[in-house]
Amino acid sequence: MSSIRVLKTFIAVATEGSFATAANRVALTQAAVGQQMRTLEADLKRPLFERQGKVVTLNDTGRELLPVVRRLVALYEQMLASPPSPEAMSGTVHLGAVVSAVRPLIQATLALKDRHPALEVHVTAAKSIELLARVESGELDAAIAVHEPGQGRPGLAWTALYTEPMVLLVNRGVPDAPLRTLLQSHRFIRFDQSQHTGRLVEQTLKKLRVKPQQFLELNAVETIVELVRSGLGLAILPQLRDSRWQSDPKLRVIGIAPAAQSREIALVQVRTNPKAGLIGAVARELQARL
Repeated sequence: MSSIRVLKTFIAVATEGSFATAANRVALTQAAVGQQMRTLEADLKRPLFERQGKVVTLNDTGRELLPVVRRLVALYEQMLASPPSPEAMSGTVHLGAVVSAVRPLIQATLALKDRHPALEVHVTAAKSIELLARVESGELDAAIAVHEPGQGRPGLAWTALYTEPMVLLVNRGVPDAPLRTLLQSHRFIRFDQSQHTGRLVEQTLKKLRVKPQQFLELNAVETIVELVRSGLGLAILPQLRDSRWQSDPKLRVIGIAPAAQSREIALVQVRTNPKAGLIGAVARELQARL
């Protein structure tokens, strides 16, 4: 049976798209990564990857397996966190979240507060880059942020929560057409390419082999959604877990798998966090609601 370490390597390969880059992320040699992936495929008795030179992508089976593996690894990491004693569930904890994750975080903290009245929890919303800086500085005890692999922050520990696949968001009034036709014939609102989400959008476009009619570039998902809702263009965005896009009468969500990249959302804290037990309790509450 494959170990948790092998499953973590699988996540790294799926995220990085190559054995060599994944090897750096999990502190193994490229040969060791390749051997672990062959072992995983042998254990499951089916291939998981499509290999094109040095580029490695998940096949259909691998894509179906990825969210399951992420949940298993997250549950294992939560198991390692020492459950806080009743006495420890007191004091003040400062948490942050990207806007799309604020609702489940508040639900989780309220549930903890109901069971532990002496616990004071403060929640703030901000962009990922700001949240990471505030966690590193100690201003926040933990945050739900976008996990960008290979971002060079060795002092941070991540607990995977969920992924948000890229989708094409169009105004409901746009006539049906093939995906590439839509992208080539309508104004395209692009997410800021200097940000991780913007780079995922660009990777998705490259896989689709399409160059859209870009007319605007922004760095706020919510603003882009409002522009699409107003009929000013279409966009490729991560499908926010707490969004109501599917039921919005002015929006249409079009899936673009298997070309779509996915954005990883995770709980981040410093590795030496003295409140690790409490943060582990928050993570468990979150997982129960996801």
